[in-house]
Amino acid sequence: MSRLPSPGGTSGNNGMKRKNAVMVAFTLPVFLLYIFFFVVVMVLGVYYSMTNWTGIATTYKFIGLQNYVTVLQDTRFWQAIWFNIRYTIMLDIGVILISLLIALALNNLKGKTSTLFRSVFFIPAVLSLVTVGLIWNELFLRAFPPIGEALGIEWLSKSILGSPSTAIFGILIVNLWQGCATPTVLLLAGLQSVPADLYEAATIDGANAWQKFKNITVPFLIPIVTMLVITTTKGGLTIFDYIQAMTAGGPAQATEAIGVLIYRHAMSEGKFAQSVAESMCLFVIVAIVSFLTIKISSKKEVGDDA
Repeated sequence: MSRLPSPGGTSGNNGMKRKNAVMVAFTLPVFLLYIFFFVVVMVLGVYYSMTNWTGIATTYKFIGLQNYVTVLQDTRFWQAIWFNIRYTIMLDIGVILISLLIALALNNLKGKTSTLFRSVFFIPAVLSLVTVGLIWNELFLRAFPPIGEALGIEWLSKSILGSPSTAIFGILIVNLWQGCATPTVLLLAGLQSVPADLYEAATIDGANAWQKFKNITVPFLIPIVTMLVITTTKGGLTIFDYIQAMTAGGPAQATEAIGVLIYRHAMSEGKFAQSVAESMCLFVIVAIVSFLTIKISSKKEVGDDA
């Protein structure tokens, strides 16, 4: 004689089904937005990059990989890539070092003073990139030069954005001022997650401050640093807002990053399809750099023997 299913089992299955339905209901909107705004846009981008569409014309034709050939032969494209590479390297080093120093300092503060300084250092993160760029542009142009003239400091008496050789550093300063806020908070959380017992044991064994930092602190921070390197590298390779607000790619195209070049080709020079091809190339570069960063750093995390 067959056994009838128990009421409890049926109720449990129904409860699980309802739970799964709720999870799907919450996940579906995000999944659909991802499909529409990333997957669909990506597929359309690949398609348009193989046409001669100007972005305005009602007709266009398929030309295959010709836009990619044009991009790879364009010296202006490679100059923009070289700017992004130099800028990204300086940004990565600056963000990691400055954020780590601030996080170490804040980690040693206690009480209300600690809370106050943490709030102050995080303020730049909530400001708009364009707003920050415009404010600093006015500071470089109207505030700092008079101070430099009054103090007799020659390099400060001129706008740092006015020279092709120094404009990149002006943009970098602004980016570091705002870009170190979130990394500082993340690194501070990482520092506070390190077990105090490890430091005590290292002290008993006679380890100095540098040895404890190198062998205990750094391994615990590597996952956070990896994430910061990836996000900062992506930000450096795709920088646009600061440059557009402060220099618009000048002077003499000295700060024409790849994002600015893509924007100009698409909006000003009628080369929409070529700009999409440049975007695809930039996507590949960011993906490769992110993959290599994860691959290299994953071997040095806490718990690995390598």
